[in-house]
Amino acid sequence: MTTVAAYAAPAAKAPLERTTIERRPVGEFDVLIDIKFAGICHSDIHQAREGWGEAIFPMVPGHEIAGVVSEVGPGVTRHQVGDRVGVGCLVDSCRECDNCKAGLEQYCTGGNVGTYNAVGKDGEVTYGGYSEKVVVDENFVVRVPDGLSLDVAAPLLCAGITTYSPLKHWNAGPGKKVAVIGFGGLGHMAVKIAHALGAEVTVLSQSLRKQDDGLKLGADHYYATSDPKTFEELRGTFDLIISTVSAPLDFGAFLALLRADGALVNVGAPEEPISLNLFSVIAGRKTLAGSSIGGIRETQEMLDFCAEHGFGAEIELISASEINEAYERVLNSDVRYRFVIDTATI
Repeated sequence: MTTVAAYAAPAAKAPLERTTIERRPVGEFDVLIDIKFAGICHSDIHQAREGWGEAIFPMVPGHEIAGVVSEVGPGVTRHQVGDRVGVGCLVDSCRECDNCKAGLEQYCTGGNVGTYNAVGKDGEVTYGGYSEKVVVDENFVVRVPDGLSLDVAAPLLCAGITTYSPLKHWNAGPGKKVAVIGFGGLGHMAVKIAHALGAEVTVLSQSLRKQDDGLKLGADHYYATSDPKTFEELRGTFDLIISTVSAPLDFGAFLALLRADGALVNVGAPEEPISLNLFSVIAGRKTLAGSSIGGIRETQEMLDFCAEHGFGAEIELISASEINEAYERVLNSDVRYRFVIDTATI
């Protein structure tokens, strides 16, 4: 076992504090990664504060991990010492179900293993990227292309793949009108990716406060959802709407913005249930769907796509001592657009 420094939440809703954790020895097919940067995802806050249900404490959050390989097991063939790599939301799955065999480990019916707040096949609790090092099976480690710096690549391991996957699945591209609800950590990546795919992109945000940024990052249009005229003007406009927010929405109002056969895909995860009049879906043969990150193969595809188009996430680099302040700022929508921890400060 290797003892490493980390930042952990000792209990639900408690401030994160510096501590040490044990990492398992490098096994035959394992990769030891010196973590350089770790993104802060809103889901880290949900889980550290038990917003999504009972969690495991102490908890070391972080599933947007970018670093460098420092050791490999004797059976490893995918990576070697010195490689620039990343780890996202998953560190294992059953590998035997139809979904896993199809490269959809995120939908593993046998139960996938989260990068943190989970229990691995060895019975040990998993700890995430707010730490110095991590040991991960080679099959759940992806390559960071040379065209991406590690700091802006880290958020792609969740925010990037969470938006890339539904945009690809619902065929965003030339001739398609795509709207993005929310312009934060997920939303700004959805705009960049949808624009790079060739779609006509509209941001639907509560206000016009970030309009200049949205247009600069690839949006063609930017509307305030606080203005009732927005829903009148855009009725029946979009082929695809990606909702990136974790707050409850009036889904009926947003479904009305779809064309016939359009889809509203939710990638944000509100803590409370929603209510919906089904006529909002029936009228126009519309789809209300959800999407969860992406498989390992698709995550690599996303990283290569971002590198090819020359962009990563828009980030604010912070020290580990600023994590608790960053959590509060995320809750107040006061970040443009992803906090990334410099793990050298842990």
